[in-house]
Amino acid sequence: MRRRELLRSAPLALLAAPALSQPAGARVLKVIPEANLTSLDPIWTTAQITRHHGYLVYDQITAIDSSYAPRPQMAEGWTVEDDGRVYIFTLRQGLRFHDGEPVLAKDCVASIERWGKRDQFGQELMAVTDELAALDDRRLRFRLKRSFPLLPAALGKPNASPCFVMPERLARTDPFTQIRDSTGSGPYRFIPAEWVSGAKVGYERNRAYVPRDEPADWIAGGRRARVERIEWNIIPDPPTAAAAMRNGEADFWEWPLPDLLAALRRDRNLVVHRRDPVGTYAMMRFNHLHPPFNNVAIRRAVAMAVDQADYMRIVVGNDPAAWKRCLSYWTCGTPNESLVGSELLANPSIERGKAALAASGYGGERAVLLVAEHPTANAVGQLSNDLLRRLGMNVEFVSTDWGTLVQRRASREPVERGGWSIFHTTWSGTDFLNPASHTPIRGNGPGGWFGWPTDEETERLRALWFAATDEAARKAATVGMQARAAATIPYVPLGVNFNPNVWRRTISGVLDGPILVFYNITKSS
Repeated sequence: MRRRELLRSAPLALLAAPALSQPAGARVLKVIPEANLTSLDPIWTTAQITRHHGYLVYDQITAIDSSYAPRPQMAEGWTVEDDGRVYIFTLRQGLRFHDGEPVLAKDCVASIERWGKRDQFGQELMAVTDELAALDDRRLRFRLKRSFPLLPAALGKPNASPCFVMPERLARTDPFTQIRDSTGSGPYRFIPAEWVSGAKVGYERNRAYVPRDEPADWIAGGRRARVERIEWNIIPDPPTAAAAMRNGEADFWEWPLPDLLAALRRDRNLVVHRRDPVGTYAMMRFNHLHPPFNNVAIRRAVAMAVDQADYMRIVVGNDPAAWKRCLSYWTCGTPNESLVGSELLANPSIERGKAALAASGYGGERAVLLVAEHPTANAVGQLSNDLLRRLGMNVEFVSTDWGTLVQRRASREPVERGGWSIFHTTWSGTDFLNPASHTPIRGNGPGGWFGWPTDEETERLRALWFAATDEAARKAATVGMQARAAATIPYVPLGVNFNPNVWRRTISGVLDGPILVFYNITKSS
């Protein structure tokens, strides 16, 4: 239970710097990200684009490797005492924030506390924590009510809202208030003057950053800044983005339109590669606080009319290898996959949905459908708009940019006061592996993720999973949660797709895995 890692030596650290003779073009990585960056705060929002930003500018106390095991990251190591009720983490020497200040244990404590008020896994950890304190500048200690073996995994979680460490002065910000300062200690520095919402974002290499002296393994290991600058250029028009890739005006495209993939594959200067082994899970999310979707019968009526094949073909085209049905609320192909209660989704039918809606008590209440202004997202939104109208619902279609959608979905107001009823989003398959990371399945109401479903039975089963002492008990809890989700419909699963990335052959070092990171990438001229 004791883990210790040595600092990398100074000579090895010098090797991480790019050669002075490196051509100017090879020192800048030009990225076309999936969406516009509108929030800098990875605790305030679960938006994937903000998580990408977070992995550039922040670091974590622990990190998860490709075997899903937690390893020391900012930590030199940790000890476990008192039958698992005391954890002491020791930070590596020489860690510094981008403003030159040292990273201290008190910064980690404040960061954990802020994260623990918003993140679902963090809330579970803080619920069993009697005391979290900085013992000195490099050591922090958890005193727990009971053993919590998942603690290192919680601090290193890679999915939505990772426990990133920021300076105490920022970490003391109310977690429901967005921070605007991205001072971190990660491999790259955010450049505020180069952030133009809807256009571009700029990052520069953090020369004070000393990566771990070990190979990168998914999120764990050495996070090496191999290019001097990273520039995100927001290009919402796919043909324009494709032209930028072919002309060498961009180096990496995160989310190419499926219709363009064949042409991109024919370009000898481009690589089209699927780095994510578990896939991206799409969902239709309801607002459970207000009519019409505070009525479970109406949610079920919509769910039974949804055909995942229709949605996936819009997202990735007709390539059968690019998508698959997944009727489980847990990641398909993993130990927790379950089809209990999936009959509702297994045989989609508009006619059955119409009959169910007629019997639900629906009174014509307006449903506000938020749709992001992106070709694929818009097509998905149009499909849902058509489906809801065919069922007989009163729908208002609201098209907006993704950043504005992210802001509006935080509103708990009814639609008459600027609220919403439905939006679509996607999650990494790693987010749905188990109850520790599956945020939208929860039934914790106003304390939960956007949509705020309330279901006491789901929360009871989730608590049993955390308290379980063997795999059989954990499995029973996840099967029970699957059954509750299939009955209460916190959201409608729309299928899983395997979207490739595109990069120029001058790029190397792109790490495979469900989380996209831009460190460790090398660019030649």
